[in-house]
Amino acid sequence: MASTNWNTEDAPGQDVRAAIPEDFRLESGQRLAAAEIVGRLHGPDHGPLVVIAGGISSDRFAARWWSFAVRHGGPVDLDRVRVLAFNLLPGRDDPGVTLTTTDQARLLAILLNRLDLARIDAFVGASYGGCIGLAFAAAFPERIGELAVISAAHRAHPATTARRGVQRRLLAFARDCGREAEGIALARELAMTTYRTAEEFALRFASTPPAGAGDPYPVCDYLIARGAAYAGATSADRWITLSDSLDRHSVPPEAVRCPLTVIGFTSDGLAPIGDSRELAARAPNLRRLVEAPSIFGHDAFLKERELIGRALHDFLSPLTLLQTREIAA
Repeated sequence: MASTNWNTEDAPGQDVRAAIPEDFRLESGQRLAAAEIVGRLHGPDHGPLVVIAGGISSDRFAARWWSFAVRHGGPVDLDRVRVLAFNLLPGRDDPGVTLTTTDQARLLAILLNRLDLARIDAFVGASYGGCIGLAFAAAFPERIGELAVISAAHRAHPATTARRGVQRRLLAFARDCGREAEGIALARELAMTTYRTAEEFALRFASTPPAGAGDPYPVCDYLIARGAAYAGATSADRWITLSDSLDRHSVPPEAVRCPLTVIGFTSDGLAPIGDSRELAARAPNLRRLVEAPSIFGHDAFLKERELIGRALHDFLSPLTLLQTREIAA
């Protein structure tokens, strides 16, 4: 039914591939250059199926980029649940397109169809992945059991769009000037200032002036290193597409009818806690709203391991408890 590709990672997985139909069109009317969507399955063949999706830099290797959560014995316990993660489209080498979170949800549905899976038991989405989860729940209400959304909401905040808009213009300028890698590095530096908080920077970095004007301060050295590490990770066109997709995201909370858990952080500058509260207040089937402080801002879903771990454990426990009862019976 699906191709396989085993490796030696701590949580071995199985790659799954689904051809994108010839007549598939994005909501913009455009076509993707990619011919397939690629996912990866972890965990027991007959466990409850949980889809995991993360930020725009995430991929199908959820056991790597979210290793504290998706692991054997972890909050998303690979001994108890079956996990499906997938590569976001467009690919790194594809030309830019206009794409929505609903388009990503439709692509996930193609992958589920290829696997002959009519329904998923749960969807856990963080950042952009949370937006996709909301879009999936609204577009395919019959195909989802429960949804947990972390550091994401039903819409893009205008202040967040403003910041991402500067990044997109920087990326386009560098691409058009033939200095794409430098533009990606600079855009990543700018992005890091929005992922984290002023409080964290104050704790980590001294304000010691450099020798001359234009030389980097200690905090700049950190940002430069993060930008350089990311320069080869994506293309300008792909980043522009996915960044724009975040700002086009809009799902009426009332359309999300499955049981919903919302997890937000009061310091998140990209997905403000007010939007998380509004999502929770308007959702027709709210299971739980979890909000907490964090010096890590938007990156709290990656850094606040204890809190996220407890929340995911509580979210998934009913699934694994039901599975245990079914096995005992």
